[in-house]
Amino acid sequence: MYSKHHFLISVVVAALVSVLTTSAYPWWLLLTVAAVVGVGIDFDHFLVAAAKTGGWDPIRRCLRDPRIVLFDQGEIFEEGEVGVTNRLLSHVVIAGLLVGALAVVDPFLAAFVALVLYFHLLADLVWDVWDMADS
Repeated sequence: MYSKHHFLISVVVAALVSVLTTSAYPWWLLLTVAAVVGVGIDFDHFLVAAAKTGGWDPIRRCLRDPRIVLFDQGEIFEEGEVGVTNRLLSHVVIAGLLVGALAVVDPFLAAFVALVLYFHLLADLVWDVWDMADS
């Protein structure tokens, strides 16, 4: 799934939480946190690719052609550089560590981030299932 999709999903989650709960946080801060977390978790793809290939070619591709970051994300990684299972596993590990750390500091924020990341992972799973069905 692409960043623009994760951004939209994260914004919808933030909007719903802002409307349906009473929070010490203003709506714009929840929106910002959701966007950063909901899109930012995908930076782990670069780490997964580096671990699998031993190199940083995807980052080099982005630096050579920054256009692909916004307009052609399918060109960032070569086939097999990340992989569905590795990508989803790294998301689960990061989400668990992040939510666990936040729970110690602020339970509401931890639950909010968990919700954003839940929908990120759900969207990835649905996308991958549809993508496999098309193959």
